[in-house]
Amino acid sequence: MSDVGSGGREYGALLLPEGPWWEWSVLSFDGSRLRLGAGYDLSYHHSLEVVFTDASYLRCPTMFMDPVFRAPTDEERTEVIRLVGEEPAVLVAFEADAHGTEPASCLIAADRIDVVQGHFPHAGVADVG
Repeated sequence: MSDVGSGGREYGALLLPEGPWWEWSVLSFDGSRLRLGAGYDLSYHHSLEVVFTDASYLRCPTMFMDPVFRAPTDEERTEVIRLVGEEPAVLVAFEADAHGTEPASCLIAADRIDVVQGHFPHAGVADVG
């Protein structure tokens, strides 16, 4: 299900490898597949991708920092079941700094989650330097 190997941290349905995953951004969302990118500085590249396949519920800012992943509450689980019509296979909850006055409370439901670590340059980076 994920491609992170050993030495990671598990947050409910989400298993992240050790790393500096401070900055996060929505890379793409086509109505079904959500790709998040993370790293210590997203200016030129990211080093982690979290891909949610068949996303059925999404409450998440497009950019955020320092997420604190946790188990979803009973209320959050009930909310998703009521809106989606069934228990999701994957339900990830977290709070994150979205540059507001309070942390943003985030929730993502999907059929599958994949985590891939690597070097993912952003467009135009090859022309720099």
